[in-house]
Amino acid sequence: KQWYQRRVRAELAGGLYIAPTILGGCTDDMTVVKEEVFGPVLSLLVFDTEEEVIARANNTHFGLGAAVCTDNLSRAYRVISKIEAGSCNINTYNAYPSVLPFGGYKNSGIGRELGAECLNYYSQTKAVYVETGDPWCPFE
Repeated sequence: KQWYQRRVRAELAGGLYIAPTILGGCTDDMTVVKEEVFGPVLSLLVFDTEEEVIARANNTHFGLGAAVCTDNLSRAYRVISKIEAGSCNINTYNAYPSVLPFGGYKNSGIGRELGAECLNYYSQTKAVYVETGDPWCPFE
C-alpha cells in the first residue's frame, strides 16, 4: 500500500487530487453538497422523511446521478422515481451497463450517451410517404 501511495503521489505531484473521501456532518449550504464533485467524494447528510430527502435532492441546478440504498425496494423505486437525475442507481453507484443511456437533467448535460437512445443524438428523423397508385391531387 505504501509503494502504491508513493507512486501515485509522484505521478500526480502538482495536481489537485483527493483520495477517496467520506465527508460527514454535511449541510445543504455546503459547496460540496450543492455542486457536482467529479472525484471520489461522498457527502453524508441525515434526513427524517422521504419527502424531505427528495426535496433536498432536487434542490439543485444539477442532476447527473443519484443513488438510493435501502433494503426496501418499494421505497427505493418510489424515491428514485421522484429524484430529478438522469442516471440513477439502487443499492449501488456508478454502475452503467453500456445498454443503458447515460446523461443528466438540468445543468448536467444535454442528450444521452450509450444505449440505443444515444443514436437519436447522432441522427435526424425524416418521414417520407410514397403513393404507388394513382396520386390523389385536389388541384387538378
